[in-house]
Amino acid sequence: MLDSIKKMFSGEANEPVNTTGKPDISREKSAELYAKAKTYFPGGVNSPVRAFKSVYGTPLFIQKGDGSHIWDADGNEFIDYCCSWGPLILGHNNTKVREKVIEVMQNGMSFGAPTALENELAELILKNNKFIEKLRFVSSGTEAVMSAIRLARGYTKRDKILKFEGCYHGHTDALLVKAGSGLVTFGETSSAGVPKAFVDETIVVSLNDKEALTLAFNEFKDQIAAIIIEPIPANNGLLLQEKEYLQFLRDICTQNGTLLIFDEVISGFRVGFEGAAGYYQIKPDIITYGKIIGGGLPVGCYGASAEIMGNVSPDGGVYQAGTLSGNPVAMAAGIAQLTELLRMGFYRDLNNKREEFTEAIQRFATARNYKFKVFGIGSIFWFAFTDKEYIRKAEDIDAASMEKFKKFHRELINRGIYLGPSGYEVGFISSAHTKIDLEKTKRAIFDSLDLVFNGK
Repeated sequence: MLDSIKKMFSGEANEPVNTTGKPDISREKSAELYAKAKTYFPGGVNSPVRAFKSVYGTPLFIQKGDGSHIWDADGNEFIDYCCSWGPLILGHNNTKVREKVIEVMQNGMSFGAPTALENELAELILKNNKFIEKLRFVSSGTEAVMSAIRLARGYTKRDKILKFEGCYHGHTDALLVKAGSGLVTFGETSSAGVPKAFVDETIVVSLNDKEALTLAFNEFKDQIAAIIIEPIPANNGLLLQEKEYLQFLRDICTQNGTLLIFDEVISGFRVGFEGAAGYYQIKPDIITYGKIIGGGLPVGCYGASAEIMGNVSPDGGVYQAGTLSGNPVAMAAGIAQLTELLRMGFYRDLNNKREEFTEAIQRFATARNYKFKVFGIGSIFWFAFTDKEYIRKAEDIDAASMEKFKKFHRELINRGIYLGPSGYEVGFISSAHTKIDLEKTKRAIFDSLDLVFNGK
């Protein structure tokens, strides 16, 4: 049966596809909930992208998730490729994660004191990751990055940070900046409420530009505490960098006494257990993690060598604290999830699944001469309405193409496929996605692409 389904849905087939838009799904209950939410929260949401401002319709209020599927308040069912923005690598409501959480919750949910579960999760990570020797748990990726920046400044006794246009590192003040004009610039704030004095300590350059980096180190010699980069930039499209460029960052940091921070809040434990550091075999000085190590609950962490981590309070003078850091329920979820990721062949099978999925979609688009590319690494993918063979810089993304994504997203939603509500967001494959899920999704994507490019 599966073979017949695969043949029917194969991107190699020449049978006509549907170029008539599907009727819009019912959003009546979601719309009611959204109207009420707007009286409680700014924009009706607790994180901006959830407001669906970049796509059609009101936000979908999700009621349930199981495996690769989610259901909204109106009862619409979707195959989910957002996966809570990445952490649900095992899919929704995974049995082993859920059972471990319930087991630990019987003993209480928060103590603000050490528990053995913190040791267990830390050991699981450190024994299987050669790039860090000690770590500190926090409650989010933003908190992990904020703490890593402070640690880098405390360790080097320098103030300036260098970041890249197109990389997002959470909403900490010093990093909510965008590039100004010129090859090397101090950032311009990308949010109200960020003091100019904070922004003046942040240098912003384009990705994949060695000349700009060299100029920055010449201009600010002995002043840069750290370079921070998403080694797999996945917050503003999927801006895949070449290993040679990442090695250049490693080398220039070493030469200048500057720390290299890999922000692996998305890529950590996604492309492999050692994340992008392991994928590229490049050792940064500090790594930040988030999302995935919580198994669906709020967890982040930052790690480095024992020497660098020795500067964190109470061992050193860099202060950082948190009541819910190392929360036992979150630790339990992380233990259950990471244990599964360590199973033999887990990443091989998951990454092969993504590769087969995206290659079939690319073959279809190429055969029809559509201006559409699928970029992917590990179990992460990104759909871009472009004919460029690669996109390595944020400024190379065509903003006008987002109108096509808007139509694409609507058609997929109406066909039961859920992507993040922005053309700049990446998608994720989980181990819960079945072959039938992926074949159904391919058919929906083929229909939707035909409608975007040929529909009236």
